[in-house]
Amino acid sequence: MEVRTRFAPSPTGPLHMGNTRTALFSYLFAKKAGGTFIVRIEDTDRERSEKKWEDDALENLEWLGLEWDEGPTKTGEKGDKGPYRQSERTGIYKEYLEKLLSEKKAYWCYCTQDELEAQRQDQASRGETPRYSGKCRNLSEKEQQDNQKAGRSAVIRFVVEPATTTFKDLIRDEITFDNSLLGDIVIAKDVETPLYNFTVVVDDYSMKITHVIRGEDHISNTPKQLLLQKALGFPQNIKFAHLPLLLGEDKTKLSKRHGDNSVTRFRKEGYLPEAIINFLALLGWNPGDEREVFSLDSLVQEFSLERVQKGNAIFNTQRLDWINSYYMKQKSGKELAELAVPYLKEAGLLEKNGNQNGFKLQMQKAHPYYAKETGEGISLEFLSNVVSLYQERLKKLSEIAEVADFFFVKELRYDAELLSWKGMNNEEVGESLKKSQDILSGVSDNDWTKEKLEEIMLKEAEDKGRLLWPLRVAVTGKKASAGPFEVAFVLGKERTLERIKQAIEKVQ
Repeated sequence: MEVRTRFAPSPTGPLHMGNTRTALFSYLFAKKAGGTFIVRIEDTDRERSEKKWEDDALENLEWLGLEWDEGPTKTGEKGDKGPYRQSERTGIYKEYLEKLLSEKKAYWCYCTQDELEAQRQDQASRGETPRYSGKCRNLSEKEQQDNQKAGRSAVIRFVVEPATTTFKDLIRDEITFDNSLLGDIVIAKDVETPLYNFTVVVDDYSMKITHVIRGEDHISNTPKQLLLQKALGFPQNIKFAHLPLLLGEDKTKLSKRHGDNSVTRFRKEGYLPEAIINFLALLGWNPGDEREVFSLDSLVQEFSLERVQKGNAIFNTQRLDWINSYYMKQKSGKELAELAVPYLKEAGLLEKNGNQNGFKLQMQKAHPYYAKETGEGISLEFLSNVVSLYQERLKKLSEIAEVADFFFVKELRYDAELLSWKGMNNEEVGESLKKSQDILSGVSDNDWTKEKLEEIMLKEAEDKGRLLWPLRVAVTGKKASAGPFEVAFVLGKERTLERIKQAIEKVQ
């Protein structure tokens, strides 16, 4: 039997990390078995569903590398079991709803919200689990006609007989429910507007889903769906696996109050797709050893539901930072520079080059960007050198603009007091900077390397702090930054000496 899993997001908001982990585990399970991974859009909530959220989900799945074999695409859809949007499957649902109504396995319920609330209050007062009383289940034909003539609104309820429903969860083993606690459940607002538990049963059957992998908050839906499968005459051979919940660091369910947990947010902040995949895989699953680094391909080989834990998983952003930092360190300087460009552009430091900047075509190839403030052409080699200075320190790409902005401006803006090392006064700072100026002015272009600069400066330093602190602040304008020799090398001799000159003027 071919393994077929599905990921079915509702386009009522951005794709968040919890749903993405579900998509990842469904993808890994299918791919390891050589099966099919399907994306299905559950957009029956017409009031809240929006195309932009469908696009958000599909774009982020694609960005993460979770390519689906069947489902919607930008230009249509792929696969022969569609449509893959529930809003386009209304005719299919209507057929099955009418089947249940004709077989008396479902009925129209005319109870008002006030009547239902009164039932719940009465049951609660007697210590019973609130559920529908079944009042409309046995209405006569005349009573139904009278309700229709009176224009009373109605919903379709599914008949749930008192019994027990047992299923084997692939993570949690055997689970049993008492059906009598469910009551007759609502499965549609009308024949044109089916609800979640009904639509997924029809879709999973018609799309030949073999394994449903989802969060444990869906466990209570499983008996309802099994009962509907049976009533519709569908084979009950789908296997279920319910994943542990994701908790915030305060040990409560991950939600909006923990901040924005959308994939788009982490993507914009500069987390790499391979880092997010690696991080999410380790939330509730482990390889059975101490390894923490996994590519998507290696996860396909390693993954199994047997190693998914039953306990809840903690969403630890510090761990994500560590994993992201690891993957950024594996990039070449050129790769990291290209990834950093959007963040430098967003910060207003960099722009893509063009004729409007006065560069000829051949110059644009050598300098594809320019510093927005100075108009100077910026080569990819220069960008590579800049980001390489911070490659070991960055946790996410969005940090690059804050730590490296001084490379792209004409004049640094900072308090002259920052130049002082351990109480040095302005005169002492000026003397230190002039000494650095004299030494560096005599360094040849051929010797302008990080190693040679370090050798020359340290040879002249009686007190390293008093010489190097003012120099580093002079060229960066920052309290904390990369070392002065690395920065001076990337800036080049002319710009380094210009920065020192500007700093001297600040303390005079």
